[in-house]
Amino acid sequence: MTTSTSPNPQAAATATRAVLPKLRYLFPGWYAIVMGLTGLALAWHRAEPLMGAMATGVALVVGALAAGVFAVLAVATVLRGLYHADAWREDRLHPVRHSFVATLPIAILLLATVAVALLGPSWWAGALWWLGCGSQLVATMWVLGRWWRGNQNANLKEGLPPGLAWAGVTPALFIPVVGNVLPPLAGVPLGHAEWAAAQFGIGLLFWPVVLTLVLVRIAVQGMFPERLLPTVFILIAPPAVSALALLQLGAPLPVAWALWGMALFTLLWVGTQLRRLAALPFSLPHWALSFPLAALTALTLRLASPGSAIALAGVVLLALTSLVIAGLLLGTLRGLRDGSLLAPEPVAPIATPAR
Repeated sequence: MTTSTSPNPQAAATATRAVLPKLRYLFPGWYAIVMGLTGLALAWHRAEPLMGAMATGVALVVGALAAGVFAVLAVATVLRGLYHADAWREDRLHPVRHSFVATLPIAILLLATVAVALLGPSWWAGALWWLGCGSQLVATMWVLGRWWRGNQNANLKEGLPPGLAWAGVTPALFIPVVGNVLPPLAGVPLGHAEWAAAQFGIGLLFWPVVLTLVLVRIAVQGMFPERLLPTVFILIAPPAVSALALLQLGAPLPVAWALWGMALFTLLWVGTQLRRLAALPFSLPHWALSFPLAALTALTLRLASPGSAIALAGVVLLALTSLVIAGLLLGTLRGLRDGSLLAPEPVAPIATPAR
């Protein structure tokens, strides 16, 4: 007597019906997981001069995990677009969530960067890089183009997106900006230094603008919602990534050290909010800690020489960043298991003006 080991079509259909409704809540910010993992892979790669081949091995494993997570999210994103087109429309209209659309092209850019760093330049890494650069530029134009609408709120019945309303001014606005300082990391070894430098300039132009807007919003309107508090760590990323990009473009070391000082001070500054952050229940915005910490770690290791105090600081940061991202992964798996992540956000609906 034999037993069949083929999958049960009815069970597969039941599982699909159970998962599809939850995909409604898979907003684009989930690609921040890929950003954190690719950032960690690049940080471990930078540790090779200090730790040898072991660091490269860890980088390869983490990079492969990032690629796997991206593949799963890409399939889920397509299914969400097919079955929950209205949810995708709500994301585009939302004053805060619309900024997270840029996490997708940033994830593509970072995957290309990891591929070039660990495997060397190739045609497919170049194609991935161009796809990331182009889509990031489109996302930036789309997000910043909304600012010309002024401070008008969304009119959902007419399908009009909000402009530059205070409700949408959070550190998430850095995402469409920071992504534009990433191209030099892989663009230079791929032979596209000119375009990489040009796109880097876009990020350099709007980084201080967004920082000013966020600080003015806090002063005038008060802090953004508590569940978005982890996004303050995004402020670390612009100086850290800009320094790495400028070094790739041939900038002198003092410029990188100046930006390293800015990133380190920003870490200490936002670190004053750790007690408040620890009191929050785990949610997807906690992944905002991952990539900025990884970027600062990679920069520290890039500037370090073996046996120096900076090298020790880099190793400590690498251990800290690895532990933080491991904790975020565990929290994400736990949240998926208990249903607390793929669920409606505990926020008020978007207010629309009376006509």
